[in-house]
Amino acid sequence: MIVQFIIIAISVVTFILIFRNFNDLKKHDEGTAEMAELASILRSGAKTFMRREYRVIIPTVLIVALAYSLFMEVASGLSFIFGALMSSLAVTIGMRGGTYGNVRTTNAARVTGAMSRTVRIALMSGSISGYSVPAFGAFGAAIVWIVSGGINPSSTSHGLVLDVLCNPLTMRLTTYSLGCSVVAMFNRVAGGNYTKAADISADIVGKNVHGLPEDDARMPNTLADFIGDLVNDIAGNVSDLLESFVATPVSTILVAMQEFKENIVLLNAACMYPFVLVGGGLLSSIIGVNYIILKNRKQIKIIDGKEVEVSREDVDPAEELDHATYLSALVVALIGLLSAKFIFGEIELSEHFRFGWISPWLAAVLGMISSVAIGKLTEYYTSFKYHHVKRLAYMAKEGVAYEQTEGDAVGKRSVMAPCIIIVLSILISCIACGTYGIAIAAVGVLSFVGTTVSIDAFGPVADNAGGIAESCHLDPKVRRITDELDAVGNTTAAIGKGNAIGAAAFATVSLVMSYIGSYNISRYFDTPQHVTMSITTIIGGAIIGAGLIDYFSSILGHNTIEAAKKLADEGERQLKVPGVIEGTKRPDYEYVITMAADEALHYMLTPSVIALVVPLCGFILGPNFILGILCGAIVAAIKEALFMGNSGGAWDNAKKMWEANMVVLLGEDGEPVYDGDGNLVVLSKNDIENAEAYKAAVACDTMGDTRKDVIGVALDIFIKIMSTESNTLAPLFAAYSLF
Repeated sequence: MIVQFIIIAISVVTFILIFRNFNDLKKHDEGTAEMAELASILRSGAKTFMRREYRVIIPTVLIVALAYSLFMEVASGLSFIFGALMSSLAVTIGMRGGTYGNVRTTNAARVTGAMSRTVRIALMSGSISGYSVPAFGAFGAAIVWIVSGGINPSSTSHGLVLDVLCNPLTMRLTTYSLGCSVVAMFNRVAGGNYTKAADISADIVGKNVHGLPEDDARMPNTLADFIGDLVNDIAGNVSDLLESFVATPVSTILVAMQEFKENIVLLNAACMYPFVLVGGGLLSSIIGVNYIILKNRKQIKIIDGKEVEVSREDVDPAEELDHATYLSALVVALIGLLSAKFIFGEIELSEHFRFGWISPWLAAVLGMISSVAIGKLTEYYTSFKYHHVKRLAYMAKEGVAYEQTEGDAVGKRSVMAPCIIIVLSILISCIACGTYGIAIAAVGVLSFVGTTVSIDAFGPVADNAGGIAESCHLDPKVRRITDELDAVGNTTAAIGKGNAIGAAAFATVSLVMSYIGSYNISRYFDTPQHVTMSITTIIGGAIIGAGLIDYFSSILGHNTIEAAKKLADEGERQLKVPGVIEGTKRPDYEYVITMAADEALHYMLTPSVIALVVPLCGFILGPNFILGILCGAIVAAIKEALFMGNSGGAWDNAKKMWEANMVVLLGEDGEPVYDGDGNLVVLSKNDIENAEAYKAAVACDTMGDTRKDVIGVALDIFIKIMSTESNTLAPLFAAYSLF
């Protein structure tokens, strides 16, 4: 168990680092009195929403935990609650980092005027979320491992009511992961509804009807949108990726317990290696993120005999974040190589290890490469640096129909390459060391999740910072800095979503393989009649699983639009109050913030519990039907999540190109047009002839909002919850199914 104690020690050190970064962040000034007041409103609104959300989450967690202890394994309910607790602690701490970091990022841009110092504050704020994810996730898993007594393939346990024998370690780790997943689903569904209902209503009423600028505080829904960015893009994302981070080593252990149960030495090594990658990944994230934070701190130089505080030259924020990612990936890859040699180099390996001791490391590196490659592809399709978004922004001149069709095309086109990368990585990992290799590749994808989440949380902090600058009427130079950070943040958010679905693909494939091993599938294929019936059942389940993804997506989309309509009506009503539109009277922010929270919580429960209810069909139609559902849902969800995230991200940055005066006029040949002085001709949203184009860009952005921040981000959690729960219930399906 020495590895588990080392992970606990690294996690404790990380907790101290989180505390230090948070204290350093709070030492920075909030700026003007108006900025501090606005930041206080956002903090209060976020706290209120989280408190009310957990009034629903806590009873649900307790009910599910009781069911697991009664019917599966006596202590599994406690591990389920423990997983929910670890996720909730990470969410709470991450939210505090975001709510204190947003206004300080604005003030850094206002006071220093330097991109480097503004990047530093935003990333420091994001690091509080980023470090919390692997620290709490790994800490909790190590505690469950130690309390359960470590690996013992022959150990058995059962529930308080049913006497279904199961291995206590695997059951407790699986339910620990499931506890994290349930919190993630609630946070994603509720947070997504909250932020996008507020965002869509603010865009439609504020921009398209009344012509107000982006993030204008006269539109009361704007502040609800700011809070929504925090509760979805930070709280939702933290719990989402913590759940993924926990699910990947757990699925690896499930596979190892089945593949290597006859060789206890190899089994111990195979279960140790993912935890070494987890611990190494946590260290690598600290190194990668802190490198950028320290590099962009203020510097004291002697100029003309005097000490002068200076900043680095203007930096490219996207490059800075890329450097953090590459450094983290390199460090964890080196740790993984050395530990693979140490763990597997001197023991007898099975035929699964095609290339000897280096096989699991190759699989892990394939996962890391997949993570970076999917991220770069996502950037290619969603960043305004590249031609897809540039063309999409210009297409707004042709109207909503043209831009919507082009955005759909960009989203669809972006799916194929990541799918090829995922499949190639899965196949090569499988060749390297079987199903265990696929599971290790999933660990590799999220091994440096601390860096991924730090960069992802950078986005909503920058978005809030820009909103505060606009709402407090700061110098346009401040908004230009925060807008550039926000555009980069949009791309990093899309990269984070791509990583999440990529990790889900690897993890769920290994979970499905583990699921098959959890019940005796061969007995369903022992006669020609059974073969026919079993294949039919699996195909039928696959069709239902694929349809289920669309059904789940439709519920989320419908609920968001219903909430947005109500908020739009309220925003319109408040703008008609004398003095609000003139800026002499403040709207009733608290009422709109409360209304947005009520609507989100009202629509939260049903879609959140679907993933827990669907696997129960196994008690009627048997384990093969659930196998089909999982396969169909995985295939449909991977494709749909990539499409939703990338099309939505492309539309968002296309709109931002209009707002930042970056849309270039194109000639009939499709090439940029230059004026007589050799300068590019840039279109302005403020020109009368471009007003409708800007409205089209805003309209498509509102469509993309629901796609990327509500539906796409929930699909990876949806398939992992179903896969994880099905693994825990597989023995019951085999023993008690009706057909």
